[in-house]
Amino acid sequence: MGARSSATRPRAVGRAAGLGLGAAALLTLLSGCSMEDVGSKFGHFGWPGPGVSLQAHKMYDLWIASTIAALIVGVGVWGLIFWCVVRYRKRGEELPVQTRFNMPMEVLYTVAPVLIVAVLFYYTAIIQTDVDKLSKNPDQIVQVTGFKWNWEFDYRDGIGKDANTVTSTIGSSDIIPILVLPVGEKIRFEETSKDVIHSFWVPELLFKRDVMPGSVRNVFEVTLDKEGRYVGRCAELCGTYHAFMNFELLVTSPEKFDQFLTAKKAGQSTQEALIAIGENPYATTTKPFDTRRGTHSWNQGGATAAGK
Repeated sequence: MGARSSATRPRAVGRAAGLGLGAAALLTLLSGCSMEDVGSKFGHFGWPGPGVSLQAHKMYDLWIASTIAALIVGVGVWGLIFWCVVRYRKRGEELPVQTRFNMPMEVLYTVAPVLIVAVLFYYTAIIQTDVDKLSKNPDQIVQVTGFKWNWEFDYRDGIGKDANTVTSTIGSSDIIPILVLPVGEKIRFEETSKDVIHSFWVPELLFKRDVMPGSVRNVFEVTLDKEGRYVGRCAELCGTYHAFMNFELLVTSPEKFDQFLTAKKAGQSTQEALIAIGENPYATTTKPFDTRRGTHSWNQGGATAAGK
């Protein structure tokens, strides 16, 4: 009887663990909360918020769902560990019944991890493919050019190198460049560098892309869904003033964006065009670095283009 009881006990433990995990998953599904609601209650589980684009929301949902799944599995495993510590603690000098193997348990802890990894891989591949997807006819095309140590944003009339620049915004040592974009439209970014590798990073977009010199270009698209001002930075160590290579993303309504482009095409500076649409003409999320680097020969273009 003792041997039979010992053999069936792991099966009971496995069933209890499965029921516990299933109950936890069911409670999560029946709670009716969105991933953002759940994440906000727990500090987003280390993720920097839900973001300001449709692509960012999908990555955020994947992160929160993966974290919840990991916590459910973790609680189940920790529960079994502590249960075994208490249930099978030493009660005397008699050696307990030895079991060489238990096929159901071995199948469980082999198949379950494989299934978990497969599910995570599947949804990661789906989200990654969607984030990297490019449309044939984006609403706006912006060429991002990095240089030591600032940014140039060219609004283009088409896709690729053969397209024409409609108007530009160029940063300088004195003025932080402001990239103005409309909410609710597909924005394509085409990145290039005049010198070394930089990295275009707006934290609220929840990902960054390297800006490569030469013919290699990183191209990606986002659809912004929240108006506001967001700090942008270079996230690749590129030289002496890398830490101060900032810009600002201003997301506004399509109507204001059209007015901004019209003012720029009419010859107004970026600051004048921002005033024309009722916006602060200067960056509010960051500030320029107080330096005399504009007088040096290695400031490659940009310092003389303040306010363009």
